[in-house]
Amino acid sequence: MTDPKDSSQLIPPHGGYRELQSYQMSEIVYDATIVFCDRFIDRRSRTHDQMVQAARSGKQNIAEGSMASGTSKKTELKLIGVARASLEELLLDFQDFLRQRRLPLWGKEHEQALAVRKLAHCKNRSYETYKTHVEASPPEVAANTMICLIHQANYLLDQQLRALEKAFLKEGGFTERLYRVRSERRKR
Repeated sequence: MTDPKDSSQLIPPHGGYRELQSYQMSEIVYDATIVFCDRFIDRRSRTHDQMVQAARSGKQNIAEGSMASGTSKKTELKLIGVARASLEELLLDFQDFLRQRRLPLWGKEHEQALAVRKLAHCKNRSYETYKTHVEASPPEVAANTMICLIHQANYLLDQQLRALEKAFLKEGGFTERLYRVRSERRKR
């Protein structure tokens, strides 16, 4: 990476997605989705594959968008949007799972939902933080836990998209940066 204070730098620092809260939460969602699907969805079913792929797409598109950010803010915005859309698709799958089995969907203020949401404040959280809610719980608890996690990931992605939009409007994209750097060099 290069010095972010150097305004004439053509390609700004990029990557660092592992430090993003949205990436960290989407990684938890991905790991937990695999376990959930292996426990409750037939491994040979299309639903199993689609749920795992939607979770994977959420995580992978955040990483890809972050890596592309140095040369294309447009691509970064697009890929973060794709990540958000993939997790929304996954959210619907978990809600469908509950509805089709006539299991209750926890409200935002449900006691167990609050307990799961509170875990987001744990330092160094990972899949292990939520493991018992997914691996050792009945389907209702596991699915509702997943819904809580996806809501948290989506919230973080919504915040990230707003920040990216604001930065793009303020600073522009790679093309504007190219022009500024070339103009500065010509003045020298």
